[in-house]
Amino acid sequence: MDYVYGPGRNHLFVPGPVNIPEQVLRAMNRNNEDYRSPAVPALTKTLLEDVKKIFKTTSGTPFLFPTTGTGAWESALTNTLSPGDRIVSFLIGQFSLLWIDQQQRLNFKVDVIESDWGEGAKLDVLAAKLAADTDHTIKAVCIVHNETATGVTNDLSLVRRILDEYRHPALFLVDGVSSICALDFRMDDWGVDVALTGSQKALSLPTGIGIVCASPRALEASKTAKSLRVFFDWKDYLKFYNLGTYWPYTPSIQLLYGLRAALDLVFEEGLENVIARHKRLGQATRLAVEAWGLKNCTQKEEWHSDTVTAVLVPPYIDSSEIVRRAWKRYNLSLGLGLNKVAGKVFRIGHLGHLNELQLLGCLAGVEMILKDVGYPVKLGSGVAAASSYFQNNIPLIPSRI
Repeated sequence: MDYVYGPGRNHLFVPGPVNIPEQVLRAMNRNNEDYRSPAVPALTKTLLEDVKKIFKTTSGTPFLFPTTGTGAWESALTNTLSPGDRIVSFLIGQFSLLWIDQQQRLNFKVDVIESDWGEGAKLDVLAAKLAADTDHTIKAVCIVHNETATGVTNDLSLVRRILDEYRHPALFLVDGVSSICALDFRMDDWGVDVALTGSQKALSLPTGIGIVCASPRALEASKTAKSLRVFFDWKDYLKFYNLGTYWPYTPSIQLLYGLRAALDLVFEEGLENVIARHKRLGQATRLAVEAWGLKNCTQKEEWHSDTVTAVLVPPYIDSSEIVRRAWKRYNLSLGLGLNKVAGKVFRIGHLGHLNELQLLGCLAGVEMILKDVGYPVKLGSGVAAASSYFQNNIPLIPSRI
């Protein structure tokens, strides 16, 4: 049977890829062009300067790789470290697990600090490791800012505080794939050496740009790092930056124009307003979950994510059935539970170019699905809790004041 689209729009509420704004779709609807012409380098120059703003850095150097977040991970590691280097990495969910797997396959010596899924990074263990490392054998600390599988957000300022307390020179590498441009992220203030994100998350673009930003310390480390790298080598990019042509190989022209439109939307709304909007969306979703009588996979409030909520279901319900039914009956896309939480949670993504009324539609759909699978939810309970919160907290649209 051929795949048939349902009527209306698909309600896309996975934690990435996310909804693409009409302005971005229109910007990408163009033919190819010569990326060595004056137009594309001029566009790229503005993109590199403006991308720094979403990382909140003035000293960082950004790179726009035609890749996914996985490629951005590899770029961050191979440009700053050498095979056999000791790094500390936190395992808190599926995506931190995958990054650790990559670190090990790239032949780094990885000290894994593991938490239960639903808990944040164990920073006390990090402190103990740094205190014991008087010879500074630890070359990097790697952490996922926002673990998409469990809806856990880590406090990066605390990581920086611990590194400073022990005067440890380890590089600070951060996966910000599902956080940057949605959650508060301060590359310079927190002393992050390499940060990265993907175009398909909060920026609301198609998959295809891995955005990496490197501090001066990271660029210095790249001069002596001995890991093999070709496609992801910063040195090649820096050479073409100096030439003013910017690209060592062919970029995606359409995605560059889409990125320009996406950044324009962010700046029109205001980055701080974007972050505040995500905070509202996250809080409203958590209030709905509470009204349904269900629990958040994230075990403490301090770890709650404002971009994704992982909802625990009772043992007699298979959360995968919730996701299947959402798509088959209501044209609603929710996130599956992954790995250790497969069948135990479903995930509601609330990031990107998304507003409060869109989220209410998703919450209404989830209530009907819960009823369908035999959970005794009171229809309207979660929507009412979220609506009440929104009604008291939504500001005027900045551009319409």
